[in-house]
Amino acid sequence: MTTAQLVQEIKKKKSFLCIGLDVDLNKIPKHLIEAEDPIFEFNKAIIDATHHLCVAYKPNTAFYEAYGIKGWQSLEKTINYINNNHPEIFTIADAKRGDIGNTSSMYAKAFFEDLAFDSVTVAPYMGQDSVEPFLAFTNKHTILLALTSNQGAFDFQTKTIDGKEVYKQVLETSKQWKNAEQLMYVVGATKAEYLADIRKIIPDSFLLVPGVGAQGGNLQDVCKYGMNNNVGLLINSSRGIIYASNDTDFAQAAARKSQELQEEMRSILELI
Repeated sequence: MTTAQLVQEIKKKKSFLCIGLDVDLNKIPKHLIEAEDPIFEFNKAIIDATHHLCVAYKPNTAFYEAYGIKGWQSLEKTINYINNNHPEIFTIADAKRGDIGNTSSMYAKAFFEDLAFDSVTVAPYMGQDSVEPFLAFTNKHTILLALTSNQGAFDFQTKTIDGKEVYKQVLETSKQWKNAEQLMYVVGATKAEYLADIRKIIPDSFLLVPGVGAQGGNLQDVCKYGMNNNVGLLINSSRGIIYASNDTDFAQAAARKSQELQEEMRSILELI
């Protein structure tokens, strides 16, 4: 999916909602546990109930890898279900990869070719030659961790070196990499006060913003400081949506929570 197609979908649905499919078997409704593939059945129900309200789904691969080969198969079935039934949806493999060049090439191949995700999250710590292999794939997007929503972000990302915060150096340096126009960036909703400075460096890039909802991020603040002429935001909510209920009505509850966010987004979009 191209950026232009993503923008078109945002305008069509009046939504820039991304739903995180972070499936924990200890949290899903008990009646699904007996299914042949409870993770996929849970995801399928969530997707069926919410696909008209969001523009992206983001499975965090750790929640699948933790269950071994069965979990990986559940992930494959999930992405295939989205691609086959809702090709207009932007898909994000939240894998946070990043390694030496030839290893990164294999990670990129796994997510972009084998699983056919539209994008993958990548850690920038190892620098240019660890990220450019992901950027080599046409019409695929690399979502670079820039300023994350966790408390530990302050350990390194906001430290000042030579008069400039590390996360700003990451943003500025990444703009020089080959195919940098395919970069998106992760900026946590709990760091909304930083967004104005971030937009000075990357005014046109899409930002994936986790942390709205369960982590306490504020949608209005994120939009005030982070939105650009093409919206430029994907607001992710995971636990707040998919675990809105742990009973048989879980999918309907997820749809209600999604619609609440979508309606708030619609109101914001109508003002621009």
